Amino acid sequence: MICEITILSGKGGTGKTSVTAALAQIAGNAVFSDCDVDASDLHLLLTPEIKEEHEFAGGRKAWINPAKCISCGICQDACRFDAIHKINGHAFYVNPFQCEGCRLCERICPASAITSSEPMNNRWFVSETRFGTMVHARMAPGEENSGKLVTAVREKARELAEDSGYDYIINDGPPGIGCPVIASLTGVNKVLMVIEPTKSGLHDMERLSELTRKFGIRTYALINKADLHPGLTASVSNRLKELEISCLGEIPFDENFVKAMVSGQTILEYVPDSASSLIIREAWNALVMDVN
Repeated sequence: MICEITILSGKGGTGKTSVTAALAQIAGNAVFSDCDVDASDLHLLLTPEIKEEHEFAGGRKAWINPAKCISCGICQDACRFDAIHKINGHAFYVNPFQCEGCRLCERICPASAITSSEPMNNRWFVSETRFGTMVHARMAPGEENSGKLVTAVREKARELAEDSGYDYIINDGPPGIGCPVIASLTGVNKVLMVIEPTKSGLHDMERLSELTRKFGIRTYALINKADLHPGLTASVSNRLKELEISCLGEIPFDENFVKAMVSGQTILEYVPDSASSLIIREAWNALVMDVN
């Protein structure tokens, strides 16, 4: 049975991707995916060699045919997103960065001058890395449907894992608690939260743990940069106990994470015998051994 694990953080900058890359190295028998499709960066550490490339539709965008437009202004008055503007004193056009794709203008245009389409500006990839197969994606600036793209990435990762007989799928999830996060954790077996000991880190950990609790997913935690603020680290640790979330380790602040990233390596490759590397290895062992 494949065990799917998503690495999440309530906020960005906690070290989630660095931890994910290290776990991908340890796991060995795994497919891993970058579900942070809005701002993917796992490829910076794993330097994937692309084997497959596929298009993915973004959100719908409206377009006005100037040859058919009668400049009545009905669409502009009805648009709640202020996406329709007049140019040259009479012609109307749709700003694609403001258009939400609701298609109201298309339905109410008396001249049938407005159409909508789904731009194929997004891409998702299947690649090979030095640690195994990786599924990842790239969204064009301003494009939408990131939750659907996350789902597409995860579905392909599961297909590859089943076809190749892998034991694990490791997902590098997006920050926050929004639609892409929900898409990255729906149906997974375990969630590992990477938390930093700050006020915002504690607050966002509360929100994320509430979300995983609603989904009934077994949740674990790693505290990164734990020695920067011992008082807040203690607060995070105590709150995790109250929430019955297992803390798998406290990683000290380590400049080697940045040096490893600049070198395009995981922390385990850059300094395999460091305290940080040891804690991550122990966390992985605890994560996969807990079958509850």
